[in-house]
Amino acid sequence: MPDVLEIDNVEQLALQRPWWNRLLSQTPNATFFHTLDWLEVYWRHFGHDQKLRVLVVLSDGEPTGIVPLAVRREPTRVGRVSVLGYPLSDWGSFFGPIGPEPMATLAAGLTHVRQSRRDWDLLDLRYIDAAGTDRGCTPRAMRMAGFSPQKQTWARVALIDLAGTWEEYWQSRPSKWRSNVGRCRRRLSELGRVTYLRYRPRGDAYGDGDPRWDLYDASVHLAQDSWQGSSSTGTTLSHTSVQPFLRDAHGVAAALGNLDLNLLMVDDRPAAFSYNYQRDGWISGLRMGFDPTLAAYGPGTVLQAMIVEDSFCRGDRVYDLGVGSLECKQRWQTGVVASHRYTHFPLADLRADLLRAKRWFQNRFYGSEYAQYEVKP
Repeated sequence: MPDVLEIDNVEQLALQRPWWNRLLSQTPNATFFHTLDWLEVYWRHFGHDQKLRVLVVLSDGEPTGIVPLAVRREPTRVGRVSVLGYPLSDWGSFFGPIGPEPMATLAAGLTHVRQSRRDWDLLDLRYIDAAGTDRGCTPRAMRMAGFSPQKQTWARVALIDLAGTWEEYWQSRPSKWRSNVGRCRRRLSELGRVTYLRYRPRGDAYGDGDPRWDLYDASVHLAQDSWQGSSSTGTTLSHTSVQPFLRDAHGVAAALGNLDLNLLMVDDRPAAFSYNYQRDGWISGLRMGFDPTLAAYGPGTVLQAMIVEDSFCRGDRVYDLGVGSLECKQRWQTGVVASHRYTHFPLADLRADLLRAKRWFQNRFYGSEYAQYEVKP
């Protein structure tokens, strides 16, 4: 059996950066959220009421895989429970172990969890791309470690497959929608010169890690002026509860070459923004917004069309439009993929038994596609 080193603080974790980065380069469909740099920023802002449990799997003393985990208290209908799972907190769509052998890494890490003192009420691994990258690794690894996973849909994610050409993709869209986009472009151009700016720095390693705070601030100001400015969810680009975190993450994303910031300008005036992260051609959509005074001209629609066309030209692979609001993404998406959760409920635990019964009821009467979730830091 491989050895497992458990790390419970980010300072010690920083010593593993060379190994983390090496293993990250071998991780299929890794995103910005898989980077140690993102975890460090996230933990600095939201780790105060969580417990870090990063499991480094070793073979002959060298790391072969990493399982980032954390214990956090979450409200449920049977009271607050301690949940052991991935520290993603719904910022991204998919997650999993770091390294080229996810099942072996996860099995070794979870065996270590099984043999350690239990500081959690539920083991709940969410954001699993069951039909894609994961391919059954998570449930098999959980069983190998002695756990009994129960599967449930966690969220539904709209994706654009960027294989092929822009022309092929665009012709596959409804003709009425194509006409609407063209009409919005013409009407917007009547207001002034329309310019599309996509800022995607290569990163500090290439001497190209400028965060371009002017572009970031323009996006935040647009978010404040749009419906996001009055949103109470705490997840918008301009919301006070997450603004410091997103600002720090912006600097890190630029330094890593994982930033994808898009602005639509009308006579040098910001009209719409789309703020994303990207890594190796996988775009993770985060937030969009537009000037509400231009709503009748569809600046957000025009910007989205320009982003997708440019992504085809750049050779990007996938545009993850994110969870929720699937109706407004329907015209753009080429498919919807479910992210899943695999939960182990410990035996002889009252709260776990009640939650297991609730899950059974949901699956029995609503099907396994039923899941309740809320985006929270």
